[in-house]
Amino acid sequence: MLHLLTNARLFAPEPMGLCHLLIGGGRILFVGNAIPDLDDALDIAVTDLDGASVVPGLIDGHAHIVGGGGETGASSRVPPVSLSQFTSVGVTSVIGVLGTDDLTRNTQTLVTQAYGLREEGLSAWCHTGGYHYPLTTLTGSARSDIVNIDPIIGVGELALSDHRSSQPTLDEFLRVASEAHVAGLMTGKAGIVHCHLGDGARGLSLIRDALTQSEIPPRVFNPTHINRNPVLFEDALALTAEGCVVDLTAFPDDHTDPGYSAAEAFMRYQKAACPSNQLTISSDGGGCLPHFDRQGNLTRMGVGTSSTLMDALRTLVAEGVALENILPSLTSNVADLLKLRTKGRVAMGMDADLVVVNNKHAVTDVMCNGRWHVRDEQAIVLGTYEAG
Repeated sequence: MLHLLTNARLFAPEPMGLCHLLIGGGRILFVGNAIPDLDDALDIAVTDLDGASVVPGLIDGHAHIVGGGGETGASSRVPPVSLSQFTSVGVTSVIGVLGTDDLTRNTQTLVTQAYGLREEGLSAWCHTGGYHYPLTTLTGSARSDIVNIDPIIGVGELALSDHRSSQPTLDEFLRVASEAHVAGLMTGKAGIVHCHLGDGARGLSLIRDALTQSEIPPRVFNPTHINRNPVLFEDALALTAEGCVVDLTAFPDDHTDPGYSAAEAFMRYQKAACPSNQLTISSDGGGCLPHFDRQGNLTRMGVGTSSTLMDALRTLVAEGVALENILPSLTSNVADLLKLRTKGRVAMGMDADLVVVNNKHAVTDVMCNGRWHVRDEQAIVLGTYEAG
């Protein structure tokens, strides 16, 4: 079936005004200001959006799709994230990662979960490895995993400046980065090292050392959680001048202290006049959100959710930031970093990943790869074990 969406106020992510879109075969076949002439014999479902805003599907570049946790024992392991937990909040593409527990959960389970989400209609990829070095891999090396396993596009989330890290040396860190980079060259995949940053005093020093003591391009080093404390955030702003893309985490409201919310960090980033195309926002969805004292004792725990991406967007809009300035960090910037060439934008030939939002910027309808998953704020496509 073809889908004709009329009277959409389109952000592609740049504002395009009132547009009409034709969808078929999972792709966007037409975008224009006039409704296309179509043969009456065609099977076409017409949806009049009546001026509602349409934006690209969000790309969550950091989610624990198999579940995270485990810091307080086996019972603290977070369950895998189900399909509608992504789609109902506008996420149409996701990148899975492993965290602290990269032993009982491994690259094999991560790849399998990515394939499962794909079968259910979401676009899904993952990184190989986890917090620790040597990396947990599927084929024996990061380079081989990226080259030979379709969903694997990089390494992550490798932990730095954190007491849960394996404390990699510069030589070990560079070895991982070189494997990721060369594999990316061989395949056209992202080939990045997605780096978890903790609250340790060393901050981003290992990445800075890697940049000065190797020939590996800056885009390979991709630090996340940079808004977890003010010192780390300021350090990350300086890193963008070297060419690195940095990632904010959309922490839930009660897990921002002592750092910044994604919305506040976004505005601080803008005020610092850092490159707008070098900032992304992810959710840490499905991951635990622990806080430890100086002795490594757990003081509080939470769970991330992809819903915080739209929460951050709404907060920024309420603060007067233009929607077209917010969207790239959730869509096109992520697609460019991860080399997801048919994602992150609304244009002819791109995948039909679309989100319809109302005048309060709440998600009402979601299309993944040309199929409606959410209509009128209700998930109509559920994961295999969500139904019933």
